[in-house]
Amino acid sequence: MKRRQYGVGVIGLFLLALPMGPAAHAQASTYPAKPVTIISDAAPGSSPDFAARLIGGGLGKLWGPQVIVVNRPGANGSIAAHAASDVVPDGYTLFMASLSTFVALPTVAPNLPLKLPRDFLPIGFTALQPMFVAVSPTLGITTLPQLIARAKKEPGKISIAVSGVGRLTHLTGELLKEKAGINLLSVPYTTGEAIAIGDVASGRVSMIIEGYSGIIGAVQAGKVKLIAVASPERLAEFPDLPTVAETIPGFSAAGWFALLAPKGTPAPIISKASADLAKVMNDPDIKKRLAATGSYARAMTPEQTLAFVNEQQKTWEPVVKKVSAK
Repeated sequence: MKRRQYGVGVIGLFLLALPMGPAAHAQASTYPAKPVTIISDAAPGSSPDFAARLIGGGLGKLWGPQVIVVNRPGANGSIAAHAASDVVPDGYTLFMASLSTFVALPTVAPNLPLKLPRDFLPIGFTALQPMFVAVSPTLGITTLPQLIARAKKEPGKISIAVSGVGRLTHLTGELLKEKAGINLLSVPYTTGEAIAIGDVASGRVSMIIEGYSGIIGAVQAGKVKLIAVASPERLAEFPDLPTVAETIPGFSAAGWFALLAPKGTPAPIISKASADLAKVMNDPDIKKRLAATGSYARAMTPEQTLAFVNEQQKTWEPVVKKVSAK
């Protein structure tokens, strides 16, 4: 992957904001004049893939030329990041990057994490996928405060299924331990969340933290019970489900996606793409369709996206270091 150092982030944004010549402005006025490719680090058929294709379709309706989503999953996003960086920076190849490319264990993905604007230029934010805290019905716990109280009373006796070391689900559990001051017994799984959820449902494991798509089937079947969601505020689809922040102020944990452009992409094209992306993310139909899969649209400017990514990296860096040291 191309790694050109530009120092602190504000310098990158300053360069991005510099006036461009007449040729660049003329290019932006007709952008896009041909199909645009969005490289995604999501696996085909996953909820992030659905989100990328829905957003790409929305942009295609605005632009006229088709938006093509190309999946490059693997290596925590480094395969997609390399493919998206090794292109002509003309706005016709963009990168839909997920949190995992910005928050990664060095032992899992040595070429990550990405840094903005060192590696890519932010176009805008797209959506959040908050983490859900669920427990086994056999545990006899119905709220997060009850869970924390029992964990403090019986340290290490409440077990938590970890469906993939280094995943956000794992990191969220570590953050919960730290912020709540509790000790949970981690039970790692290498076969994905299905078996882990099955063990929680049976009572072999006490609890699990998962995203919407991974857990909603078990919730609807009554096999596990949701006790909290790590979104900034309560979700309209789950109005009676408290947020973790109602118990631990400021706690938030969600997967997310941002649209990026390769370094060197002309500022007028970044500006045009950002404005159009905001229109897509504010579209009521797209918001509704994303929410149905546990993704919540949120429009941001390039500057807001940069600030958000930097804040997220600061939040997760201590957790990543702690997990890496184990």
